[in-house]
Amino acid sequence: MPGGRPKGLPKTGGRQKGTLNSATRDIKALAAEHSPAALATLVQIATAGESEAARVAAANSLLDRAYGKPRQEIEHSGSITRRVVDMTEEELLAIASGSGAGTAETQDSPPVTH
Repeated sequence: MPGGRPKGLPKTGGRQKGTLNSATRDIKALAAEHSPAALATLVQIATAGESEAARVAAANSLLDRAYGKPRQEIEHSGSITRRVVDMTEEELLAIASGSGAGTAETQDSPPVTH
């Protein structure tokens, strides 16, 4: 007889979704405890660091924490796929018959940026 929970019976027990395990919780608490000193160190390096690279890295780190990291543009140069629910019946029949009509754009298509 197979063990486990019978099919259709909801999962019960365990940690609630989003609850941290004790190790993660302890590490986050320790990091939070040292955050003021770490931020003060970053400010000191950003304003009086010995090298320009260190000052820039510290300044970027401070900005990332204050405003979040900036979005990065990506370029996609491969073929673009479409969801089946967005295709017409004719396109689906062409794909099913093997003719390939109605498939994604060709490799010669211009790159798409987001």
